[in-house]
Amino acid sequence: MSASLLNRLFNRKTSVDRQKALSEFTSRYASFKKLLQANADIAKILATLDTVYHGGKHLDTDLIRHEVMRAIVCVRTMGESLNQLSNNRYPELDTATEAIVQHIGKELHSYTPGDVSEITLPLSEVDSSMTYSVGAKNANLGELRNMLEMPVPRGFAVTTRAGQLFLSQNPGLFTKIQRTLEDIDIDHPATIQKASETIQEAILGTPLPEEVEKALLSTYDRVFRDRECRVALRSSAIAEDGVQSFAGQYLSILGVTRQSLPQAFKKVFASLYSPRALSYRLSNGYELSTSGMAMCCLQMINARAAGVAYSRHPVNLRSNDVLINGVWGLGEAVADGSALPDQWLVSRATMRITRETIVGKLTKVVLDQAEDGSIAPHVHEVDELLQHVPCLTKEQAAEIAKAAITLEHHYQYPQDIEWALDEDERLVFLQTRPMGFDTTSEDVRAPELEKIRPVISQAEVAARGVACGRVMIMDPDEDMTHFPEGHVLVMTHSSSNATVAMQRACAIIAEVGSLTGHMASVCREYGVPTLINASAATMLLEDGQLVTVDALKGRVFSGEIPELLELRISRPPVANTPATALMRRIAPHVLPLHLVDPRSRTFSPENCTSLHDVMRFVHEKSYSEMFLLSDSVTEGKEKAATHFTGPIPLDLYIIDLGGGLKDPLAARAVLEDVTSFPLRLLLEGMVNPSVRAHGPRPVNMRGFMSVMGNNLLRSDMAERFGDHSYAIVSDKYLNFSSRVGYHYAILDCWCSATVSKNYIRFEFAGGAAGSVQRERRVRCIGIILKELGFKVSVIADRVQARYQKYPRTEIASRLDQLGRLLIMTRQMDMLMTSEEAVTQFASNFLNGDYH
Repeated sequence: MSASLLNRLFNRKTSVDRQKALSEFTSRYASFKKLLQANADIAKILATLDTVYHGGKHLDTDLIRHEVMRAIVCVRTMGESLNQLSNNRYPELDTATEAIVQHIGKELHSYTPGDVSEITLPLSEVDSSMTYSVGAKNANLGELRNMLEMPVPRGFAVTTRAGQLFLSQNPGLFTKIQRTLEDIDIDHPATIQKASETIQEAILGTPLPEEVEKALLSTYDRVFRDRECRVALRSSAIAEDGVQSFAGQYLSILGVTRQSLPQAFKKVFASLYSPRALSYRLSNGYELSTSGMAMCCLQMINARAAGVAYSRHPVNLRSNDVLINGVWGLGEAVADGSALPDQWLVSRATMRITRETIVGKLTKVVLDQAEDGSIAPHVHEVDELLQHVPCLTKEQAAEIAKAAITLEHHYQYPQDIEWALDEDERLVFLQTRPMGFDTTSEDVRAPELEKIRPVISQAEVAARGVACGRVMIMDPDEDMTHFPEGHVLVMTHSSSNATVAMQRACAIIAEVGSLTGHMASVCREYGVPTLINASAATMLLEDGQLVTVDALKGRVFSGEIPELLELRISRPPVANTPATALMRRIAPHVLPLHLVDPRSRTFSPENCTSLHDVMRFVHEKSYSEMFLLSDSVTEGKEKAATHFTGPIPLDLYIIDLGGGLKDPLAARAVLEDVTSFPLRLLLEGMVNPSVRAHGPRPVNMRGFMSVMGNNLLRSDMAERFGDHSYAIVSDKYLNFSSRVGYHYAILDCWCSATVSKNYIRFEFAGGAAGSVQRERRVRCIGIILKELGFKVSVIADRVQARYQKYPRTEIASRLDQLGRLLIMTRQMDMLMTSEEAVTQFASNFLNGDYH
């Protein structure tokens, strides 16, 4: 047999062996990636729950339950992935996890929602236990009707099962929604508008499943017993009307006929994905992807008068009055703030009216029937004799106030109530939900500023606070997607559409509005200083004008007023609700971290007592297992890694998953052979001449002796890492793990033209020196990374950082800097002999001095 034939046979066997080893590695590496994704997901969930626990965010009971169940799924996924990665090296992990889950289950049990399998339910069969299936609006109406025997319209609940069937029986629609939502970038509001239009168009163009349509129509016939009955179809989303109000975010359709009911269902369902609803969910930490839309189908009340009542004053917390707003006709003008309402303050103690404000009510909204038989709300002039007449009698106002207090006592929380008087002047309640408060400290008092003349005065305060910014006047119905950061939004009347701009507006001013309107409620939740009924604001203010908004005394001043801007605004306290009570009960099994030191003998599955502990244990062990897995493909006969031979002080092996090297089967590679964009940038940073220009760093003898002493003391207690480092790559992806002695660095990155997918996750931990010096080193690294724009967390001798959703050029710049930083940090712990060294080395690095 010729030498050339032997050579070909040998090379073919080597290639086959290498591909086999790489295939096995890729399979197990998929478990590692799955683990990392689950770790990232649970980190977000725990951050949300921790914020809820400390009062920084409000979630209702069902959403807390939902988030905890998601956290459990993530932890189980992490444990399963770790055992797949390690060939089941940690069997006791499942036992520890399930013990924690069992504890959580016991706490959640009494809060388990009343799940229902029906597509529709008459209100006579609905109560508050069904919130998770029928939404808060339906659950509250059922509670009012069946438990409190209060008058509510005839109607039925459309459960979340209807929406779930709509999506499950149209899988192409579900996939389109998921993929479209993935393209949303909160930092680029135009992506929200585009995604909303795409999703809503797809929903409206998809046929309704036959069983859903049949359920809607048969229940309509059974409940209303009149095929000509006009109904209102209103949203009752799962998170709606909880502590986070979602006021005005979803659609309600009035004058719906039996024939138009199926299409109306699709329109209301599509409003889950309206721009303002998506913006609101993003801002408040809710999942963008949800099918949790129930609906409330109610007989239309052709109201003689209607409005809103608050069982407590939403702004003046010292008040002991019920606040009632009302107008002639339908109450939509009160809810959307487009009309100035009559107002009553009714004493909670005596039921007497303490203040009555009657305004000129020139128009009203009523239901009109068109020639084609359809019914829709239209604006009409109010009879001249009624324009200055109160829309409620004193007795009716007292009746509403009494009901408001009853509801507050029943729910153990102040209530926001919608009411109506029918044509026979019978009182009917349309919904109740928890109030949103403006709890800015009332001890904050604005100075009189007698020598400065305000541009606007005597406006009504809807949300207290002070702000300064440039004016931007907008039509209330205009697309506010691109509202500029830090500007003052000025409108002719308040509008729920303003939610889209609320994240960026520093203050809001409306010429007409209602204290009990949707926009005012959401402004109080967001903490945006807001003035309403600011007469002629759009004429007195100019686009681009710098103003100071005093939403303490109802004034607007031209220019910047330092005396006002010095006022500090306190944040709202945590409401004592069933949701916060549940959070306190489950928190000990979810949030605390007891496994802090990986070197401790107690760092084991048996000592995990919370989901956070399991997350920490698995995350720590996953990198050790990944190092071992990587070692397996760089040693022995079946090598599947390429040795990098460039001028860096690391023994680096590259494992190419596709597109990362010019020749993925080559035994060795230099910088020019690397085609992985993120790895090439990292390596270019490492080999940058300015990093290596001055030779080895001088050793501080005190630091060196500390390292030597610490190693002698810890020789039996800690595991020393090997010398190999690894880069697992594709053309756009990099997972880099570097280990030298007792410290390691991990970098995970995606760098592409798609901004929303780009990220860098970086972690550095350990070291050979004592704990003080190790902790100083990671604090130094943390300072550098913060200056580079990373979000940084430093705990003990570990620093974690992330930089995500930035353009490719910005990701590239940070990778180059991280390459330099990885070279600089080697043996840096020896030099951390004082606190001054921390800031000095960080400053040196940021100024380009790497030695």
